Amino acid sequence: MSSTIQITFDARDPRVLSTFWRDVLGYVHPPPPGVELAPGADPLAAWDEFLERSGVPEDQRNTASALEDPDGAGPRIYFQQVPEDKVAKNRVHLDVRTASDLRDDERMAALELECERLVALGATRLRRHEPEAPLSIGFIVMADPEGNEFCLD
Repeated sequence: MSSTIQITFDARDPRVLSTFWRDVLGYVHPPPPGVELAPGADPLAAWDEFLERSGVPEDQRNTASALEDPDGAGPRIYFQQVPEDKVAKNRVHLDVRTASDLRDDERMAALELECERLVALGATRLRRHEPEAPLSIGFIVMADPEGNEFCLD
Protein backbone atom coordinates (compact mmCIF):
# COMPACT_ATOMS: atom_id res chain seq x y z
CA MET A 1 0.00 0.00 0.00
CA SER A 2 1.39 3.41 -0.91
CA SER A 3 1.35 6.45 1.35
CA THR A 4 -0.51 9.66 0.67
CA ILE A 5 0.92 13.11 1.21
CA GLN A 6 -0.24 16.46 2.46
CA ILE A 7 1.63 19.54 1.28
CA THR A 8 2.12 22.10 4.05
CA PHE A 9 2.88 25.79 3.56
CA ASP A 10 4.16 28.06 6.30
CA ALA A 11 2.30 31.36 5.90
CA ARG A 12 1.83 34.81 7.36
CA ASP A 13 -1.83 34.78 6.28
CA PRO A 14 -3.15 31.23 5.81
CA ARG A 15 -6.57 32.36 4.57
CA VAL A 16 -5.22 34.64 1.85
CA LEU A 17 -2.58 32.16 0.73
CA SER A 18 -5.03 29.24 0.66
CA THR A 19 -7.48 31.32 -1.39
CA PHE A 20 -4.71 32.09 -3.90
CA TRP A 21 -3.79 28.41 -4.26
CA ARG A 22 -7.49 27.42 -4.40
CA ASP A 23 -7.89 29.62 -7.45
CA VAL A 24 -4.62 28.43 -9.03
CA LEU A 25 -5.37 24.72 -8.66
CA GLY A 26 -9.16 24.55 -8.78
CA TYR A 27 -9.22 23.08 -5.26
CA VAL A 28 -11.85 23.78 -2.59
CA HIS A 29 -11.85 24.75 1.07
CA PRO A 30 -13.45 21.84 2.94
CA PRO A 31 -16.34 22.56 5.31
CA PRO A 32 -15.83 22.49 9.10
CA PRO A 33 -16.24 19.14 10.88
CA GLY A 34 -19.87 18.05 11.05
CA VAL A 35 -21.07 20.90 8.82
CA GLU A 36 -23.00 20.10 5.65
CA LEU A 37 -22.74 23.02 3.24
CA ALA A 38 -25.67 23.98 1.05
CA PRO A 39 -24.85 24.18 -2.68
CA GLY A 40 -23.07 27.46 -3.36
CA ALA A 41 -22.43 28.17 0.33
CA ASP A 42 -19.11 29.80 1.22
CA PRO A 43 -16.95 27.34 3.18
CA LEU A 44 -14.82 30.17 4.62
CA ALA A 45 -17.93 31.85 6.04
CA ALA A 46 -18.94 28.48 7.50
CA TRP A 47 -15.49 28.23 9.12
CA ASP A 48 -15.90 31.74 10.60
CA GLU A 49 -19.23 30.72 12.14
CA PHE A 50 -17.85 27.37 13.34
CA LEU A 51 -14.82 28.95 15.02
CA GLU A 52 -16.97 31.62 16.68
CA ARG A 53 -19.43 28.98 17.98
CA SER A 54 -16.46 26.92 19.21
CA GLY A 55 -15.17 29.86 21.26
CA VAL A 56 -11.93 30.32 19.31
CA PRO A 57 -10.70 33.87 19.98
CA GLU A 58 -10.88 36.10 16.92
CA ASP A 59 -7.11 36.66 16.85
CA GLN A 60 -6.58 32.88 16.53
CA ARG A 61 -9.05 32.19 13.71
CA ASN A 62 -6.51 32.59 10.91
CA THR A 63 -3.86 30.22 12.23
CA ALA A 64 -4.61 27.52 9.66
CA SER A 65 -6.46 26.79 6.44
CA ALA A 66 -6.71 23.78 4.16
CA LEU A 67 -7.59 22.85 0.60
CA GLU A 68 -8.75 19.61 -0.96
CA ASP A 69 -8.96 18.38 -4.53
CA PRO A 70 -12.71 18.24 -5.33
CA ASP A 71 -12.03 15.10 -7.41
CA GLY A 72 -10.16 13.43 -4.55
CA ALA A 73 -7.10 12.72 -6.70
CA GLY A 74 -4.61 15.37 -5.57
CA PRO A 75 -2.99 15.86 -2.17
CA ARG A 76 -4.54 17.89 0.62
CA ILE A 77 -2.80 21.25 1.09
CA TYR A 78 -2.45 22.73 4.56
CA PHE A 79 -1.47 26.31 5.44
CA GLN A 80 -0.15 27.02 8.93
CA GLN A 81 0.57 30.44 10.35
CA VAL A 82 4.16 31.08 11.39
CA PRO A 83 5.58 34.26 12.95
CA GLU A 84 8.63 34.58 10.71
CA ASP A 85 8.74 35.78 7.10
CA LYS A 86 10.16 33.69 4.29
CA VAL A 87 13.85 34.60 4.09
CA ALA A 88 15.36 32.16 1.59
CA LYS A 89 14.52 30.15 -1.51
CA ASN A 90 12.15 27.24 -0.95
CA ARG A 91 13.75 23.83 -0.70
CA VAL A 92 10.59 22.28 -2.20
CA HIS A 93 8.31 23.90 -4.70
CA LEU A 94 5.24 23.02 -6.72
CA ASP A 95 5.20 22.56 -10.47
CA VAL A 96 1.76 23.59 -11.70
CA ARG A 97 1.33 21.36 -14.74
CA THR A 98 -0.86 23.31 -17.15
CA ALA A 99 0.66 22.50 -20.54
CA SER A 100 2.25 19.08 -20.10
CA ASP A 101 1.00 17.75 -23.42
CA LEU A 102 2.07 20.79 -25.49
CA ARG A 103 5.45 21.59 -27.06
CA ASP A 104 7.38 24.54 -28.48
CA ASP A 105 5.52 27.79 -29.30
CA GLU A 106 2.11 26.29 -28.50
CA ARG A 107 3.33 25.25 -25.04
CA MET A 108 4.93 28.57 -24.23
CA ALA A 109 1.83 30.46 -25.42
CA ALA A 110 -0.35 28.35 -23.10
CA LEU A 111 2.06 28.97 -20.21
CA GLU A 112 2.00 32.72 -20.90
CA LEU A 113 -1.83 32.75 -20.77
CA GLU A 114 -1.82 30.91 -17.45
CA CYS A 115 0.92 33.23 -16.17
CA GLU A 116 -1.28 36.25 -16.92
CA ARG A 117 -4.21 34.67 -15.05
CA LEU A 118 -2.05 33.92 -12.01
CA VAL A 119 -0.50 37.40 -11.95
CA ALA A 120 -4.06 38.77 -11.80
CA LEU A 121 -4.63 36.52 -8.75
CA GLY A 122 -1.56 37.94 -6.97
CA ALA A 123 1.38 35.88 -8.26
CA THR A 124 4.64 37.42 -9.42
CA ARG A 125 6.35 36.38 -12.63
CA LEU A 126 10.05 35.78 -11.97
CA ARG A 127 11.54 34.43 -15.20
CA ARG A 128 10.87 32.43 -18.34
CA HIS A 129 12.99 29.46 -19.41
CA GLU A 130 12.83 28.72 -23.11
CA PRO A 131 12.66 25.16 -24.41
CA GLU A 132 16.14 23.65 -24.75
CA ALA A 133 16.00 20.26 -26.44
CA PRO A 134 16.49 17.56 -25.48
CA LEU A 135 16.27 18.18 -21.72
CA SER A 136 13.84 21.07 -21.18
CA ILE A 137 10.51 21.76 -22.83
CA GLY A 138 10.31 25.26 -21.27
CA PHE A 139 8.67 26.67 -18.15
CA ILE A 140 7.93 29.91 -16.27
CA VAL A 141 9.10 30.51 -12.69
CA MET A 142 6.66 32.43 -10.50
CA ALA A 143 6.11 33.30 -6.84
CA ASP A 144 2.89 33.17 -4.82
CA PRO A 145 1.75 36.21 -2.78
CA GLU A 146 4.11 35.27 0.09
CA GLY A 147 7.15 34.72 -2.15
CA ASN A 148 7.10 30.91 -2.44
CA GLU A 149 8.47 29.97 -5.84
CA PHE A 150 6.63 27.61 -8.16
CA CYS A 151 6.85 26.74 -11.83
CA LEU A 152 4.28 26.76 -14.58
CA ASP A 153 5.14 23.59 -16.40
